[in-house]
Amino acid sequence: MNTNRFEALPLAAPLQQVLKELGYEEPSPIQAQAIPILLQGKDLLGCAQTGTGKTASFALPILQQLHERRKTVRPKACRALVLAPTRELAGQVGKSFATYGKLVKFRQTLIYGGVGSVPQINAMRNGVDVLVATPGRLLDLIDQRHVDLSQVEFFVLDEVDRMLDMGFLRDVKRIISLLPSRRQSLFFSATLAPNIVELAKTILEGSRAR
Repeated sequence: MNTNRFEALPLAAPLQQVLKELGYEEPSPIQAQAIPILLQGKDLLGCAQTGTGKTASFALPILQQLHERRKTVRPKACRALVLAPTRELAGQVGKSFATYGKLVKFRQTLIYGGVGSVPQINAMRNGVDVLVATPGRLLDLIDQRHVDLSQVEFFVLDEVDRMLDMGFLRDVKRIISLLPSRRQSLFFSATLAPNIVELAKTILEGSRAR
């Protein structure tokens, strides 16, 4: 497959139209390598710095699959879960999904600390397609039975090195234990230190391609 241009990638017309409007022509290296793999439903361990177009490399394939396979989402559930270490990063990821998916029918919400939880609880009441969350607040709402992870099909662990530096390892492992084993797992980190590779191994081995 020629991945030198976005128009050559097997993305749906609504996504291609948005990319054209944004002036995106040539994918970055992480996008060119990751998007075809993820469109096949395979798991991925990617090493990419912030600012390399990493978010598009996972947002576009997820939006593609949500567009192709529409499903009813159960109350409090989500189809795609993206874990980010900070609310700022969660906000950036959410903005990217909204931008790339503006012509795709999907619902998303963000869950993070530092703000009131009531709007987040209300947003999850009818379920969403994409949930972008930080670990601490997500676990709080799971414990309060406001979030159900049993319908997750796509799991993204973003900025893993920062997640571990901030002490979220135990939270991340607990969240992973609540996910269905039958899912697509995407794992992104700026570095691949031994502890990160080990964590990735447990996550990717724990997920089975659909």
